[in-house]
Amino acid sequence: MTPPPAAPPAPPGPATCRTAVVRAVGTCLPAPVVGNDEVIALGGLDTSHEWITSRTGIHRRRYAPPGTSTGDLAVAAGRAALDAAPGTPRPGLVLLATTTPDRPCPATAPDVAHRLGLGTVPAFDLSAVCSGFLYGLVTATALLRADVCRSVLLVAAETYTTIIDPYDRDTAPLFGDGAAAVLLRGGGSDEPGAVLATDWGSDGSGGDLVAIAAGGSRAPRSGSPPGRDDTYFRMRGRPVYAHAVRRMTASARTALDATGWKADDVRAFIGHQANQRILDAVADRLGIAPAHRYGNIADVGNTAAASVPLALAAALEGPGPPTSGAATLLTAFGGGLTWASATLRWPAVRPNTAPAPRA
Repeated sequence: MTPPPAAPPAPPGPATCRTAVVRAVGTCLPAPVVGNDEVIALGGLDTSHEWITSRTGIHRRRYAPPGTSTGDLAVAAGRAALDAAPGTPRPGLVLLATTTPDRPCPATAPDVAHRLGLGTVPAFDLSAVCSGFLYGLVTATALLRADVCRSVLLVAAETYTTIIDPYDRDTAPLFGDGAAAVLLRGGGSDEPGAVLATDWGSDGSGGDLVAIAAGGSRAPRSGSPPGRDDTYFRMRGRPVYAHAVRRMTASARTALDATGWKADDVRAFIGHQANQRILDAVADRLGIAPAHRYGNIADVGNTAAASVPLALAAALEGPGPPTSGAATLLTAFGGGLTWASATLRWPAVRPNTAPAPRA
């Protein structure tokens, strides 16, 4: 039997330099698996399993049980990443990308660092909604390139079920809970897992397209109670779809150009797992072949900031992952409006999955 041809090597990219390198990946998904029919029954939604899957690609998602917080999922995923990388320098920073912190104040990241036994390392939350992980990757990469720290633990965790209106047909079927962590160390840009180029941006003129209206200083919860709708996450689907496709496509092209790659060079494309039609539209516009597109939206839904690293972990442990070092493109879009992209070499790691924390 003739062996299959070897995968082509990744194109060279920029000259070797110090950058962030993915050293380990850890994940944590809550145990309860919730199918579309259960979501429909819970909110009495006027929709069907077939409608949800045809419009979004989502079949099921995970719900954190009552008493399980974003911080609990973040700690489990962070510990899984740390356990998978013995000998890596102790993280000099903990970044937590989330829209659903354990409380408005203080940030959840210092508590995560404390529970992980990391002592007094700096730690802070990063809020960029569904672009949160890639915003964190840009930040961590810049700090590692500047030699501010030797390694960074970047965690993305969400419990969107705490902010979703179960009676809202436009959002209730879309979101799930979960967490993923990436341990980054300083290294060379020629290594597997090396971050090569990044791009990010925002457009505050679209801030009302993806938002929770109440709870901040503009519309505080104290005083006159806000309307019921103001306390839940809301999204205007049609304009968000158009912005997401346009912004992710443009950002991804910028990152590819900065790396010196063309779409044909990409062997792994992972976009924010919001909607399968959005993912397909972006990949089609970029010219990335279907064989090189990876995702897990059918099984976990939209996990906001956690979606890109969870999809990365699923591809790493799934059948036929890309070759170590292969050209990889990540892109995301979120509320704010925010967007970000990154090119990297496919990591030579296996994800470490943590058991779901008990409430």
